Amino acid sequence: MNENIITNSAKAWMLAARPKTLTGAIIPVMLAGSLAFHDGAFQSNDLVETTGAYSNATVGLRISLWVCCLLFACLMQVAANFINDLYDYLKGTDREDRLGPERACAQGWITPNAMKLGIAVVIILACAVGLTAVLLSYKYLPWSGWEFVLLGALCVMFAFLYTTRLSYLGWGDVLVLVFFGFVPVCGTYYLLMLTVTPLCVLVSLASGLAIDALLMINNYRDRNEDRISGKRTLVVRYGEKFGLYAYLVIGLIVTLLMIVIFIVMPKEAPNSLLSGFFFGFFWIYLSLHYRTWRRMERIHQGKALNKILGETSRNMLVMAIILSITLMLG
Repeated sequence: MNENIITNSAKAWMLAARPKTLTGAIIPVMLAGSLAFHDGAFQSNDLVETTGAYSNATVGLRISLWVCCLLFACLMQVAANFINDLYDYLKGTDREDRLGPERACAQGWITPNAMKLGIAVVIILACAVGLTAVLLSYKYLPWSGWEFVLLGALCVMFAFLYTTRLSYLGWGDVLVLVFFGFVPVCGTYYLLMLTVTPLCVLVSLASGLAIDALLMINNYRDRNEDRISGKRTLVVRYGEKFGLYAYLVIGLIVTLLMIVIFIVMPKEAPNSLLSGFFFGFFWIYLSLHYRTWRRMERIHQGKALNKILGETSRNMLVMAIILSITLMLG
């Protein structure tokens, strides 16, 4: 146990929350907000009915709804981190050969009973934020907000199922696409615009795949330990080479999706200079991803791959910023 960390202290809870992972929660909501901005959600107090957006609703309301989505996503990410920390400790998979960041329960920073209470508190806070969004918007929503009650319940349920069972069965990548792509992007956009467009689906796919790169490198690093623990990730099932090249292909597909999004999204007027600017930045993301992949290939295994996790997190944030600017200014 680290003597500098007092059991159940504020510092212990901060470490258990793993704030660096919040990037994955923020990116989908940021992209959805950028697309909604492109479609006029934050530019007028009285949007035209045919846009599918709120009529006679203030910009302030839509901003409040977007903030609620952001808070809900972050709280659910923290809840998932707490659940994963506790379950792996109880299951005994946090062994001394662990390559990833130290876990709070395994290190004795937080007691199991305290972690159970922490999980309950964070989920209650997330539900409170979600219900706030429903109360603010229910009179505008087609099903009076019940669609978001159901969606929130599914998020809570899969936060438990993913960390306790589904990640051990190799469903992690699919669930990342769903819960870091389609659910937060389409859900946030729907809450702001009362519709889901084909462009929103493309943005969701780009978001989910970019964040899946983080899971892929995590599983690539832990492939030997996961095999021992019975965790059947795609890398464990199909081998090291699969994980290595799947990571590279993810970056290629995300870049292609960004290009397609730029081409198909409605524009007020063609601008060749602006087009060249955006295409140049798309290649910046791909270049960063490729350089990270080459380092991943050279490092191959061990704790040194944690550096690749950091670079991957940076790359997906760069992607999100580039795509957000593209959506807002394109």
